[in-house]
Amino acid sequence: MLAPEVGIMGASVVFVVFDGVKMLDVTGPAEVFAEANLCGAGYAIGYRSPSGAPVETSVGIRLPVDGPVAATPEPDLVVVCGGDALVERGVPAELTGAIREIAPRARRLVSICTGSFALAAAGVLSGRRATTHWRHAARLARAYPDVQVLPDALFVRDGEIFTSAGVSAGIDLALALVEDDHGPDLARTVARGLVMFMQRPGGQSQFSAPLRVPRPSTPTLREVLDLVSAQPALDHSASTLASRAGVSARHLARMFASELDTTPAKYVEQVRLDHAKALLDAGHGVAETARRAGFGSSETMRRVFVARLGASPSQYRARFGSTRTDVS
Repeated sequence: MLAPEVGIMGASVVFVVFDGVKMLDVTGPAEVFAEANLCGAGYAIGYRSPSGAPVETSVGIRLPVDGPVAATPEPDLVVVCGGDALVERGVPAELTGAIREIAPRARRLVSICTGSFALAAAGVLSGRRATTHWRHAARLARAYPDVQVLPDALFVRDGEIFTSAGVSAGIDLALALVEDDHGPDLARTVARGLVMFMQRPGGQSQFSAPLRVPRPSTPTLREVLDLVSAQPALDHSASTLASRAGVSARHLARMFASELDTTPAKYVEQVRLDHAKALLDAGHGVAETARRAGFGSSETMRRVFVARLGASPSQYRARFGSTRTDVS
């Protein structure tokens, strides 16, 4: 990528959009740069589509653009937005071509949410670290094995290429870029104006849905999984599970590795974590949750929560228990 020809003041920010683009992937980060402009940042914000035609967004609003991607003057920052269609129907060839054309001319290249699929399809993530929405991280890793996918990260920087997780993480990334350009004081003013964190607590695993794994083809392994899911508080050590299944612990470990790509211990911990999250969501206390989920103690559960989610059970419950707040 080229070195910038202009200073940070007046830097151009170009959003690459397409039919089906998720509206918040565009407007969320754009609002951060616009808010920064109120503080004197001077970003020149523009919108381009592969063909230069207006696009239909995910919410049905038609978005006008400034022209085709190929006709973009030398950009400082190119933001490739996401959309469900990139995962469900694949990345259009014209979008892939547009990214390949503009990437070498941009000083920095960014993807928001599933926009990482477009960057990967264009080849610019090859050999790099990246992230995407937690729901699609495994799919991105399977489709592009030469990309090191970090599923828990809110955003990842690899050189001058940045990728972000779900839609609101794109707003976090935009604020980080403003801080890179103009320092923490201006970024802090922007964050306060938009009522957002300078750094959001925890990773995106705290937002993820319960574990879903393919149904094993081996009946014995299916029975083991059903038991763990139905009664997570039982003793599910590897030796106990193997004994119940009538196989050796080593053979059970091979079954987990070949069919689920994990270990019995990791699987049991994930099931218990999902069960605990559901209990906390339903309003149960931390001690009761630890007991019912099979962690044995509140401290053991706290260590797992912090290691896996970047938040304690109490913090998780406060963030996700309810949208209701005490306004008194």
